[in-house]
Amino acid sequence: MFCVFFFLPTIITTLINNSTNLLTYSSSYLLFFSTYLFVRFPGSGQNMKLLLDSSSSLLFSVLLAQLPLLTSALPAQSRRHPHSHADLDKLTNQTRHLQKLTHDLINDHELDSVIDHHRFKSLPAINGRANDLSSLELKTTLSQLHTDLKSFEHHFEWLNKVTKKHQHSTAPKLGEMISHIKSLINSLQRQMSRVDAQRNPVPSPSLPPHPTSHWEMDQSSQELLQRFRLYCDWATRAFLSLKSKTQA
Repeated sequence: MFCVFFFLPTIITTLINNSTNLLTYSSSYLLFFSTYLFVRFPGSGQNMKLLLDSSSSLLFSVLLAQLPLLTSALPAQSRRHPHSHADLDKLTNQTRHLQKLTHDLINDHELDSVIDHHRFKSLPAINGRANDLSSLELKTTLSQLHTDLKSFEHHFEWLNKVTKKHQHSTAPKLGEMISHIKSLINSLQRQMSRVDAQRNPVPSPSLPPHPTSHWEMDQSSQELLQRFRLYCDWATRAFLSLKSKTQA
């Protein structure tokens, strides 16, 4: 039995190097050793006194005392964000799917006339420079993406009401896209909760007057869809940049 403690430093070093399973292995080892002791010294009374007075009990207590130290040996990133990579992959895939849906909606009703890009005054700004992507930080970026997507959600809900009122053929696909936006926002909120990212207040959007004709509605629809397609492209790049930083 004492040979196990002789190799204990080697065991601890191995577990720290494989920090993902450190707590699991430590707990299993403690359970095995405690079971061994109580099988070796069953009962109560004198047998229990023998257990408490034995050197084995002392070594077992020492091992228990090392558990907080073993836990602190886990890298902070592994303890706090064990699923960051998978979560960011999911967010990336959801955003790409939204970008495809937006692209399809644009192609369904492509206009011959020039689109007026000044109808919506409160759409999120897009910082598409390479330097902007390289300087992104996890918490602040997730918070900003959440605020931006909530803003787009409000704008598209306005557009959905307009298309239904005019009985436009894009209404069903637009409703599907809004559902996917809500799903992306929910996934983003879960990731924000895991990393303690702040949820910023969403300002009320400045919406244009309701279109009075199909042409005006198509203009509004195309402007909003094109801006959202560009935003989805930027958001995808942002998620990929954040993932590369968490892997570093």
